[in-house]
Amino acid sequence: MSHVGVGPRAVMRSVAFLTAGVLAVPALAGCSSEDPSGKPLAAQDVAAAARARVADGGTLRWAVDSVPDTLNAFQSDADATTARVAQAVLPSLYRMDERGRPVRNPDYLESAKVVETEPKQVVVYKLNQQAVWSDGREIGAADFAAQWRALSGKDTAYWTARNAGYDRIEKIERGANDLEVKVTFDRPYADWKSLFTPLYPKEVTGTPDAFNDGARRGIEVTAGPFTVKKVDTKADEVVLTGNPRWWGEPAKLDKIVLRAVPRDERVSELVAGELDLAEIDPDTAEQVARAAAPRDAGTGTPLMGPDGTPAPGSGASALPGPQGGSAARALRSWAIANGSDEEAAEEEILAREKRRKAEAKAERRRKALSGFEVRKSLEPAYTQLALNGAEGPLADERVRRAVARALDREKLAEAVLKPLGLPAEPVGSHLALSGQPAYADGSGALGEQDAKEARALLADAGWVPGGPVKKSEDGEKAAGAEKSEDDEDGKKSDGGDEGTYIVGEEGKAGKDGKGTDGKNKDDGEGGREEGEDTGGTDQESGEKHSSGKNTAQGGAPGAYAPKGTAAPAGAAAAPVAKDGKALTLRFVLPSGPGSQALRTVADRISDMLEKIGIGTEITKVPDESYFKDHVASGEYDLALYSWPASAFPATDARPIYAKPVPAADGSLNVAQNYTRVGTDQVDQLFDQAMGTLDEGKARDLLRKADSRIWAAAGSVPLYQRPQLVAARENLANAGAFGFETPVYEDMGFLKKGARGAEASASPAR
Repeated sequence: MSHVGVGPRAVMRSVAFLTAGVLAVPALAGCSSEDPSGKPLAAQDVAAAARARVADGGTLRWAVDSVPDTLNAFQSDADATTARVAQAVLPSLYRMDERGRPVRNPDYLESAKVVETEPKQVVVYKLNQQAVWSDGREIGAADFAAQWRALSGKDTAYWTARNAGYDRIEKIERGANDLEVKVTFDRPYADWKSLFTPLYPKEVTGTPDAFNDGARRGIEVTAGPFTVKKVDTKADEVVLTGNPRWWGEPAKLDKIVLRAVPRDERVSELVAGELDLAEIDPDTAEQVARAAAPRDAGTGTPLMGPDGTPAPGSGASALPGPQGGSAARALRSWAIANGSDEEAAEEEILAREKRRKAEAKAERRRKALSGFEVRKSLEPAYTQLALNGAEGPLADERVRRAVARALDREKLAEAVLKPLGLPAEPVGSHLALSGQPAYADGSGALGEQDAKEARALLADAGWVPGGPVKKSEDGEKAAGAEKSEDDEDGKKSDGGDEGTYIVGEEGKAGKDGKGTDGKNKDDGEGGREEGEDTGGTDQESGEKHSSGKNTAQGGAPGAYAPKGTAAPAGAAAAPVAKDGKALTLRFVLPSGPGSQALRTVADRISDMLEKIGIGTEITKVPDESYFKDHVASGEYDLALYSWPASAFPATDARPIYAKPVPAADGSLNVAQNYTRVGTDQVDQLFDQAMGTLDEGKARDLLRKADSRIWAAAGSVPLYQRPQLVAARENLANAGAFGFETPVYEDMGFLKKGARGAEASASPAR
């Protein structure tokens, strides 16, 4: 599940992608002499080119995940393609820049200012005097007012997914002239720039029928560089064509065709020449990169390896024999001359022919893909580990914090991003990404990765390692501690196991002060920090072990060892348990072909949790049911999914982290807070941030809210999502957009010779 770029906010936070207790909380984020927002970790990669270098005409065939069920971005079933269409055909008063910050769009707005704050907040919009709808009517106050009435929530006949911000408007009226729109708020609203993007014509928002049904399969009146020609559900495509009434820079392309192509079929469509632009997975990106491998500049043949044989995967054969009709005879003669009999020679001929065909197919595929390049950046979205705090062990904040403290987020980010050559830095905020104004690393409120502290948190919650096992009702044994007469050191009252202790306990040694290897524990050899990966050595002694299991009599593997023996680094800790029941968490994951990265991360998380004694039970479910039937319904303990970043976190992030409240029917209204973890303090900080017009104060309030969210440990941000796009080499101003809103009118194919020897013939169609 993915949103591309920074689309209309109506869909940005509507769905997730296809993740204070007894302890003191460190000081919350506040003002600093240095701006902690930093810079974006990766710039956009769109093969930027001046418009003068881009040819006029052509069709851009762009792969999307789906043909949208609606073109109304404010309905609940709007998706990423809805957002893409809206960006191309409707007014956006503000666009996102390269840092994910809203900037005025001069094609529609000459200015927009807060002109009054007392007694009410008043914003005056001055519209571009050339801005008109495709039917020739000026964009004006009537369109603003119709959209406000549709989205305010006061008229339930409108099937709208959200009313945030619009519910704070008191009235909308014409300003000093037709080009001015005056908006009065009944309560201060910090995120007023988020409103009226996209802006629909009053023909769509003026009546419930038009809003609910009229804009689902088409928008007759538009006001962007493109207009909607058709939505073809049979061909699985949306066709956009140039808007003849567009007053800005004319669109370079004649047509944009948004084709629904499943992710696992995109490489085949690229090879077949049916696409020009497609977001792809890492495997496809590797194939595209290999296709562009160095070849002889003069002949175009594959470069040879150091031993004179063709480079691996080059498609050239190492077997002798001429090419053409005499190849079979020559090969038979060669095989017999080299000791093969005639039957073996025939088999060699057949094998050679099969290999030749495979090589020819691979070469055709390579040539087809060689016309593309991989453009990469980081999406304006992050992947998180969600911890369901509604019930079970994770309802205890101490257990959630233990899970979070066990994670090495840097290693998880590296596992996904480092192989792609992208910056592998963990995300430090729930509410913004590096470069955005609200960004600051608030993870200090939770604490750094620390296995020792994680185990202490579990113990404080009653989850301790070792001890007898308890049989469940079905007869299976559940490892873990069960209340008994044993003392705290794990010694039986009869002294029968006096020579053992629980692995991971510190400050204990054998009677002679030595471990089983005979070396003194106080020697200090090879000392390691807690949680450091020592590659098979003891955390404390640094001594090598032949096995991660110990064989102390009476102990479960990995649970007991003679006194003085340190736990082997990297080995699983003794399973923790409470009242005879082991701590095992349900880890639900999507099973689709595009979810391999999530499954890789899940495996590493499971390993990290195993090291503090927590087990995981991984369940893979179909992509189509993953979010609805498991995450949204709360049928999970751990899950991985992504949220898009927003330029307006006070508004957009509040429903994600708001404290769930009981509904009238007795159910729990969680809004978009699928972890079911929230606090009154977080809600208050969001409300305060939303209600102040002081940008600096709002930013500090949001950073404080983020610190509180970290401390509650309902979700753990991991890494910014990679954005890999296959683009035809001569396609300009399109690709991995990063934070920036795409500029549709500048997209196109380079003129011949615009890139010298690199330029290929324009594929204008």
